[in-house]
Amino acid sequence: MPLTGRTALLAALGSLPVGIVEPSWTGILAVNAPLALACACDFALAAPVRRLGLTRSGDSSVRLGEFADVQLTVTNPTSRRLRAEVRDAWPPSSWQPGTEVAASRNPLDVPSGERRRITTRLRPTRRGDHHADRVTIRSKGPLGLFSRQGSHRVPWTLRVLPPFASRKHLPSKLARLRELDGRTSVLIRGQGTEFDSLREYIPGDDTRSIDWRATARQSSVAVRTWRPERDRHILLVLDTGRTSAGRVGDAPRLDASMDAALLLAALASRAGDRVDLLAYDRRVRALVQGKAAGDVLPSLVSALAVLEPELVETDARGLTATALRAAPRSSLIVLLTSLEAAPIEEGLLPVLSRLTQRHTVLVASVADPHITRMAKSRGTTEAAYDAAAGAQAQAERQRTAEQLTRHGVTVVDATPDDLAPALADAYLSLKATGRL
Repeated sequence: MPLTGRTALLAALGSLPVGIVEPSWTGILAVNAPLALACACDFALAAPVRRLGLTRSGDSSVRLGEFADVQLTVTNPTSRRLRAEVRDAWPPSSWQPGTEVAASRNPLDVPSGERRRITTRLRPTRRGDHHADRVTIRSKGPLGLFSRQGSHRVPWTLRVLPPFASRKHLPSKLARLRELDGRTSVLIRGQGTEFDSLREYIPGDDTRSIDWRATARQSSVAVRTWRPERDRHILLVLDTGRTSAGRVGDAPRLDASMDAALLLAALASRAGDRVDLLAYDRRVRALVQGKAAGDVLPSLVSALAVLEPELVETDARGLTATALRAAPRSSLIVLLTSLEAAPIEEGLLPVLSRLTQRHTVLVASVADPHITRMAKSRGTTEAAYDAAAGAQAQAERQRTAEQLTRHGVTVVDATPDDLAPALADAYLSLKATGRL
């Protein structure tokens, strides 16, 4: 039952003549008694808060960085007019810093027996599920001297999805995919390609593609064309251990890995391949399997939205065993992890042969652009030390990548902005060379 600023102002104005003319208890009572009576009447005339009906509607999901509108409908079943201020509380990460107060508070005027709708505009700064907190309503009387206050719990969950910034690269990658499919150019025969059609020989074509039987039946030389095999299985494996929590720029490494995984999933599903997802550190954090091509991307986005790095060392043996169960037949396993020497040499390398025996393995890692800038530093003593440290870090990553390459693994090491298109290019290269 809070007092308003108007009540305090009236009390202050009334105390001036009392202090000048009649500084006594009688004077104080003469001023405060009518004010207290007015406050009591104002409280009695204010609409009760507990009996109000509140419901929610609006957006239930939004991409990170975009706006979401959640509507709150307030129904006034009482016989008094509701004049109120409403505070719709959400976690601090539901708004941009500094905008919470203005965005969460709204004036409200609801006549008796009617309802009104107010909109809370959110712009989350973190992925995951954001749950609405309490709705606090302060109902004022007609004089504006006293008010009733109460809170209601009106559940609502807003799922904040990964931003998928790399989707801008999808049209160019799809154009290259169409070329590989033979829609705008002819393919080179490889281990993972299958016969598509015959066409007339053009100077410069590989003579090994000439179909001599078809040539004998017609007056011109015929060559076979090939296209990449479809319906291949791709398993995206996200390492959610401690190395994924390291920040590169303003975001964890895991976020860049997610973005790259989404672009590859979108591209592979358009290519007719089957895409599954496994997120693992010491246990399975997310698993998406058996989705149709049209459902792959929404399912992956929803699963990745609530995924967070875990500050534990990844169990490489457990990850390998789980990946083999998720990919029982020959597949492309894309492991998005760190290229730090210790986790690779002590964790992944001892068990890597179990994956490469049956599967094609591609390792993708997020490189820190700050290391590149350090390696290029020049001019001062401090810059020279930075350059030495950066060069040493780059050389160590290069040695780790070479170790993986010697085991038959394709390695993609790129900065957060370049990782997604580089991974997509590596996938397309595997298709073009018939390794997938």
